[in-house]
Amino acid sequence: MSTPREATPFAVFREEFCRNRVAVIALGVVAIIGVIALLAPWITPQNPYDLSKLSLADARRPPGFVGSGGYVHWLGTDAQGRDLFSAILYGLRISIQIGVMAGAIAFTLGATLGAFAAYAGGRVEALIMRVIDLQLSFPAILLALVLAAVLGQGKWPLIAALVTAQYAYFARTAHGAASAERSKEYVEAALSTPLSPRRVVFRHILPNCLPPLIVVATVQIASAIALEATLSFLGLGLPVSEPSLGMLIANGFQYMLSGRYWISIYPGIALIFLIVAINLVGDQIRDQLNPRLRR
Repeated sequence: MSTPREATPFAVFREEFCRNRVAVIALGVVAIIGVIALLAPWITPQNPYDLSKLSLADARRPPGFVGSGGYVHWLGTDAQGRDLFSAILYGLRISIQIGVMAGAIAFTLGATLGAFAAYAGGRVEALIMRVIDLQLSFPAILLALVLAAVLGQGKWPLIAALVTAQYAYFARTAHGAASAERSKEYVEAALSTPLSPRRVVFRHILPNCLPPLIVVATVQIASAIALEATLSFLGLGLPVSEPSLGMLIANGFQYMLSGRYWISIYPGIALIFLIVAINLVGDQIRDQLNPRLRR
């Protein structure tokens, strides 16, 4: 008679995650938004980047209007005559891309710096962490605003500003986790071998610091998306030619009082759904990875 197989940590994590219906729904929303954003070029009736297919005669049309292209603008059009449904999907694509790229780079840079500081100790650790603490004393939005104004508009300058504003959160978290791991026996055993500092940090310390870093990553990806929208709304993020959600909201803000609410409202709803869903998933992951927060 066969004995039941022992559940793997991933299976236990998945089972606990599925018990929270709100988190499961939020994960489904994130997955759906990610899929439709990825398939935007194939499922949208219009390419908002193609200026030859835009008509100013279709500008600021209400939802349900049949444009000159022959298709229905279900969510209306913006001030440039772009189909708002198409522009929102392309904007979601840009927002997710920038959020994930900025989060991944900040994760790598901050985790490496924090783990190295914990490994090095002494004056090196003190110097690195004082710089990190100094940066954390400034609001991320303020630092991102200054950097975006200095670096100028564009995708890569925007990503550089977001990474600089967010890597310190990963560094502080990695330093705290790595400092706890540094005093454990397996790390002391690795230090007694002729392994290089890089191998000790990346193969022994950092892998055991991943749980808290994953939680920070989910929060910071949502924060990066919100920061990108804020900077684009203020004219410091992406250029006007790229219909990010923040730019779409900014383009329609001046028409709110004239009754053309759809230009700003619908991109804002899409942005809220994305950020809230990512945060709900991150909250559930945090609760599961932190035993003190488990019910």
